[in-house]
Amino acid sequence: MKHLAVTTAAIAAAALALTACGTTEPTAGDTRNSAERITLTDSTGTEVELDGPAKKVVGTEWNVVESLVSLGVAPVGVADVKGYRSWDTAVPLKNEPKDIGTRGEPSMDAIASLAPDLIVATNDLPPAAVTQLRKVAPVLELKAADAADPIGRMTLNLDLIARATGTTQEAEKLKKGFQAKLDEGRKALADAGLGGAQFAFADGYVVANQVSVRPYTGGSLIGAVNEKLGLKDAWGVKGDELYGLGTTDVEGLTKLGDVHFAYIGNEEDKDSTPFTGFLAKDSVWTSLPFVAKGNVHRLPDGIWMFGGPESMNKYVDSVVKALKK
Repeated sequence: MKHLAVTTAAIAAAALALTACGTTEPTAGDTRNSAERITLTDSTGTEVELDGPAKKVVGTEWNVVESLVSLGVAPVGVADVKGYRSWDTAVPLKNEPKDIGTRGEPSMDAIASLAPDLIVATNDLPPAAVTQLRKVAPVLELKAADAADPIGRMTLNLDLIARATGTTQEAEKLKKGFQAKLDEGRKALADAGLGGAQFAFADGYVVANQVSVRPYTGGSLIGAVNEKLGLKDAWGVKGDELYGLGTTDVEGLTKLGDVHFAYIGNEEDKDSTPFTGFLAKDSVWTSLPFVAKGNVHRLPDGIWMFGGPESMNKYVDSVVKALKK
């Protein structure tokens, strides 16, 4: 997976367990300036102790970086800064953080040089790397995704980061804004007669002169948002247990039938836009019903498909606009 560094009631119960654990519970107000110690339990069950709300924070994955910036926390270190700026324009960086290396292999020396209060990582990193990070500073390790409840996992991670940084009020605003955006988008599509429309979202890459297509099934964050918008998942493939991502090729797209097909690419990476480039003269692609009818929608660059509420808000706006044309 080229750009992904590896990507229900049970989750609700887990959320209660995670947020209730600790010696310091945030009050209704913003706790950023509190001097009290904070104790959290991260997604691995590890207890994380902080002297107070973390201010010097490092993020090793783009989704946690987006959450930090959305909450008003300027991370001092970010993995692959250039990549983040290219792929996540919904929540641009407001400072000039130190580039700590790649998302898959962050530099321990670069992170240590920042003397952070907290490192926010995900289980996309190998356990050995997280063990090394814990020698540098407290690490809040989050489960990057969960196909059983993608939106629940996104908001749970946001809440944990907010507790660690004393930005719980900001988190509540983000969650309310996200729900309002979902409601607005669902109504707009229903009013346009698009409620229940068959919809398939994917990304694709050209590898060794062949197109690889990655379906975002109902277990993906994008798929879960589509469902909330009243769209029907047209994919018949099974996604992985974390990110809800499947695997197919151009021939596999013939099983979709007459659907709306959408994707996100990146102009800075031509291999990520095969649907409007490499496949333009491919007879299988051009014969697909949704291609022939013009129901292929390229959504704007810079919407990180594995991001947080603000990326998903931008996604909702883009899907509604594209489908209503």
